[in-house]
Amino acid sequence: MLKQLLFTSLCLLFFIPVFAQTHEDSVKNNPVTDTIAKHQVADTVSKKPTDTVKHAVVDSVTKVHPTDSVVKQPEADSSASVSNKSAIKTTKKSTTKATTKPPVVLDAEPKHSTVKTINDLRYNAYLKGDDLDNMALAGDLNHFPSPDSALKYKKQLDLSPIQVGQLTKLSTELHRKKVEMGTNIIRNEKMLDSLFHSRQIDEGSLIFYTNRSGLYYGELKGAILMACYKTEKLLTPAQIKKLETLEKTSELVK
Repeated sequence: MLKQLLFTSLCLLFFIPVFAQTHEDSVKNNPVTDTIAKHQVADTVSKKPTDTVKHAVVDSVTKVHPTDSVVKQPEADSSASVSNKSAIKTTKKSTTKATTKPPVVLDAEPKHSTVKTINDLRYNAYLKGDDLDNMALAGDLNHFPSPDSALKYKKQLDLSPIQVGQLTKLSTELHRKKVEMGTNIIRNEKMLDSLFHSRQIDEGSLIFYTNRSGLYYGELKGAILMACYKTEKLLTPAQIKKLETLEKTSELVK
């Protein structure tokens, strides 16, 4: 009996340290596994949030600034700017068309003379370049027609394009000169009337302005007869003869 007790006590003494040692070893091993599990959990936790954060950031970036919207927005802006430019061009064109100056139309209505010494008929003739004094008579009576008479019957006279062009230049220049001299005559007559009306006239101013009046009339008559002289040089004798016949026929019809 005593032997059994001793044997069991010895066994207990032997196995208790071993059991304690195995327990300590198991405890040591278990924390390792726990820490490993914890590290794994930490890794998964750390990885998952970062991934989710990255995904969230990427998604938010792609959603907030999609490639299509970024590309399409400048296109829309460029198209808007193009439309604005086209609108500006159209407005410019419309404004330029609207602000285009109308053709100058001469006043057909007779004007009242502003000079007491010139009646309304002569006043308007000076302004329009009409010859009321028949200053071309010396040329007409001696077979030197005026350019306007030749152009009036250009089809009947069978004028060449060169003749028509040169006669047109003569007629245009003659009309310009008539208007210029007519305006000068009106101005000169107005000055003479003003000097007499205000009693400021003297011998010197009287001689000056009357000589100027003769100068203007002489220059006007000289321009008219010079045009007749140049017209005779452009026409053939047959054309001049036919022109005189046509003018006589038209006078008889009137």
